[in-house]
Amino acid sequence: MLLKQSRFSVYSWGVLAYNIAVILWGAFVRATGSGAGCGAHWPTCNGDIIPRAPQIETIIEFVHRISSGLTLLLVAILVVWAWRIFSRGSLVRYASGAALFFVLVEAALGAGLVLFGWTADDDSVGRAIMMMVHLVNTFLLLGNLALTAVWTTWGTPGRLRVRARWEWLLPLSLAGILVLGASGAITALGDTLFPAESLAEGMRAEFSGTAHFLLRLRVFHPLIAVLSGVLVYLAAKNSLSRAENPVAQRAAGLVIGLFVLQLVLGGINVILLAPVWLQLVHLLVSNLIWIVQVALTSFVIGRPNRAAGVADHPIHERVPGSTE
Repeated sequence: MLLKQSRFSVYSWGVLAYNIAVILWGAFVRATGSGAGCGAHWPTCNGDIIPRAPQIETIIEFVHRISSGLTLLLVAILVVWAWRIFSRGSLVRYASGAALFFVLVEAALGAGLVLFGWTADDDSVGRAIMMMVHLVNTFLLLGNLALTAVWTTWGTPGRLRVRARWEWLLPLSLAGILVLGASGAITALGDTLFPAESLAEGMRAEFSGTAHFLLRLRVFHPLIAVLSGVLVYLAAKNSLSRAENPVAQRAAGLVIGLFVLQLVLGGINVILLAPVWLQLVHLLVSNLIWIVQVALTSFVIGRPNRAAGVADHPIHERVPGSTE
């Protein structure tokens, strides 16, 4: 049984890593304006199952669709596997099932972007809203995949429960990261559709009353980054000093380091006028911050199931992959 759970743990980490790669490729599709590479057709590409004589934009978009479709298959396998080896009531079952739900929503959102023409040079409010919703859904998908991997590696809690006041900083910090990510999606869209020739030009556009709303909204992203950064720092700092689980303490130190790196990358991104490669690095670090903070939260608020007669001990001391 332990061997099966060990293999499941390796697979769950692989699915998480693969999804991060798919997300980065999706950002590349947006940043290069290749979202309309298959026209207003979905699930076909320009009316064909396999596009003929494709342009580079079509290839980029088609590869993204194929990789996204494989995500659905991989997560479906994850769910079936989890339900076969974990007992009824296990949080691993719920996390993997939620991941499958968010994959399906992700596919629907991607299809909506194509069918409504919210791709390429479209600068509508509808596209902006869809991009924010898409980002939040992506984070929720990653969060549940991360929990599946984390719990099968360091042990599954019986339940999640906030007991101390300071522990509320953890879910609040997660909410802050979601808001920051949504504002980052708007900023990235504005950078793609309205590239500035210089830093001064970009700043003038942000404070101009006649500029496009995507440019005017960019000014809020750094402010949200600072506020969410304060929440993340306070949650991690308290976890470092108060959490009994050493795995949680290591996660807290890691998330602080990642957030400092992200702030530096954000500043460089502004100075260099958001080149595509740096946008992808910025997004990658955002994903890592979210994943580590989700894991940290589960380490801190994860509680053993007393109803099952399990002793109250840190998650990291349990057998990896064990259920309560």
